[in-house]
This record gives sequence, C-alpha cells and structure tokens, in this order.
Amino acid sequence: MKGSKNGKQKYRVRINYTDASGQQHQIDRVVYGSTEAKTLESQLQKEYRSGSQVSIDTRMTVKSLYDEYMVAKKNDVRITSYDKTRRNLERYVIPYLGDTRLNRLSAPVLQKWKQTIANQGISSSTQRNQYGELRALLNYAVKMEYITRNPLITVGNFKDKDFTPPKDKINYYTPEEFLRYITEARKIAEQNNTLIDWGYYVFFSIAYYTGMRKGEINALKWSDIDGNMINVRRSVSQKIKGVKFIETPPKNKTSYRTIQMPTPLKEILDEHHNRYQSATNVKYSDDLRVCGGISCLGDTALDNKNREFAKKAGLLHIRIHDFRHSHASLLANEGINIQEIARRLGHSKIEQTWNTYAHLYPREEERAIKILDNITQKTCKKRV
Repeated sequence: MKGSKNGKQKYRVRINYTDASGQQHQIDRVVYGSTEAKTLESQLQKEYRSGSQVSIDTRMTVKSLYDEYMVAKKNDVRITSYDKTRRNLERYVIPYLGDTRLNRLSAPVLQKWKQTIANQGISSSTQRNQYGELRALLNYAVKMEYITRNPLITVGNFKDKDFTPPKDKINYYTPEEFLRYITEARKIAEQNNTLIDWGYYVFFSIAYYTGMRKGEINALKWSDIDGNMINVRRSVSQKIKGVKFIETPPKNKTSYRTIQMPTPLKEILDEHHNRYQSATNVKYSDDLRVCGGISCLGDTALDNKNREFAKKAGLLHIRIHDFRHSHASLLANEGINIQEIARRLGHSKIEQTWNTYAHLYPREEERAIKILDNITQKTCKKRV
C-alpha cells in the first residue's frame, strides 16, 4: 500500500472468519511496518479463527436482553434515571425490535428502526436520545459477550435537523415582577390561611431566592435548615410509575450543597416555622417537609398555583423551572461570578452555567470595550 509513517511502509491486514452463528465477517486493519503487520495478522488469526471470539447467543431477543439489562441497571443509577431509560426503551425500542434476535440485528434492520422513529414527528434531540438508549442496551450485550460488537454504531446516530438557533433570551421574572407575583401569592395564602396554601407561597419564595430545583424544594425538611443556611441533601420525583412520589438523592454530586439565604427568605421561613409549630392539626416534627408537611406539593397543583399567581399579578406565566433562571439571571445581571452561580444552582459543570447565562453579562462586555478604547487612545497620543 502507498503511504508511510516514521519511515515505515503502510500495510493493510485483512482476515476472514465465521462466527458461532454461521455469519461470515471480515476484519480489516491498517498498520505501519512489515514486522508489525505480521504480528497483527497472527494476533487476529488467533483471536478470530481459533474459536476464541465471542459467541452470539442466537436465542436471545432484544426484549429478553432488555429485561436483564434493567435488572442490572437498577442498582447502578438513580431511580429517576432508571425510570427514564425504562420509559424510553419501552416506547421507542421494544415495540419495534423486541422480538428480534440479537444475531438478526443487522444494519438494514436497525436502519429501518431509525426510519420508524424519525417518522414519529419527535424532535432531533429526542431521536438522538433514543439512539443513545439503544446503543447503551447493545453495549451491555457486548459487555456480557452476547454479541461480538454493537451493530448500531455502524448505522450511526440521527442527524440533527433542528437548525433552530440557540435562544439568546430565557424567561425569568425581574425583582420587580417577582415582588408583584409573590405579593399575590401571599394574599391568597392569607385569605385561605391553610398550611398548604402557605406552602405554595413559601415554595416559590425558596425557588426565586435560592434557585433550587423543584424536586429539591419539595424534598426540603425543617431539619435541613440551619440558621440562615439551607442544606440540599435530597430530592423528590413524582414521575415514577406506580408511586405518588419518591425521595431520591440530588441530581449529582455537586447538587449536594449548602446555600446561604438572604434576609427576606430567612424571615419567610422563620414565620412559616412558627406557623407549623403552632398548628393544631399537625404534630410538628423536624422531619416534616417545609412546603408540604407529611407529603409534598403535587406537580399539577404547583403548576395551577403558578398560573393563578401570575394571572393575579398581571404577569406572563413562566415555568416553575424558570424561577431557577430568575435567580441566576438576577445574580448574573449584578455581575456575580459565574462560578458562584454554578455552585448555588448545583451544576456539575460550569460550562453548563456559562452556556445558559453568558449573554446576561452585558456589563462585562462594556467594561472590556472601555479597556480596549483606553488602550487605543493611549497609543494614538503616543504617536502624536
């Protein structure tokens, strides 16, 4: 072959072999140097022609592989991640490939699966997520030596056809808008005067002043509050099939964090704590949820209350997650270091924070221009 590297000639080593299911394969490798080529050829022949190669289980179907995979996965990931994988595979993979034997997962079969998924009208990112779930499932099959290689890699991932430019604008409430919003929430709580109604008021106050995730706020117990500090140690998920809610660890390692509260939130929580301790219909315990008592506030009820408060305040409705954006946007607009914002939000990578909120640092850009202008002016004066 043409070509050389470090003075050594380029060689292509190619061998043919038949696997345990009778399928014929060809191994093709490129190497530099005659000695290296002979060594590689000997190794490949020994590995693939001597019968030491991985044997395909001709009886195992994708569905039976899935059943085993989910049992193994259950102890390795958070239950929310486990349930997300279960829902994805049961919706987008098992109905179309479940009865297919592993040794029949050829490129045409998998390409047909891709076309089926692409025709369902879901976004490119969702399509690519399903590819990732199936790839992980088949990687497990390779790991367990049920198949020799992952055939999905040959087919390749879905192409990103959603050429929508990234959003430069995120939805959030300014401090003035939030005060209007939370004032209406308090009015409704005062009118109804139940622990649950006060819980909604407290929930959105915590969301705005700390940037905590919905599940983290719902999981918050009185024992997690120490003076003006909130210790984030758990989360709650309401998306698990068959259960009302389940307590889980936070999303990642950096989600375990301690957040200092501003004075307004400290006063809100102190007031709410006194409310709990004096309630006649609830036996107080530090193990009670701050916002929901013995349970937690339901997702649907939170959404409804969010819309109600916004409407009463004459504001556009934003998602509950956008209160997290509101907190970060407030800090970013005031020039708070992006690393501190990432810490308060519990982001695992600062790049995630920067990619979301970088455009909220206009003052830094203005300061940079002023510095460059000053340098230019000094240079011009020297020339004169």
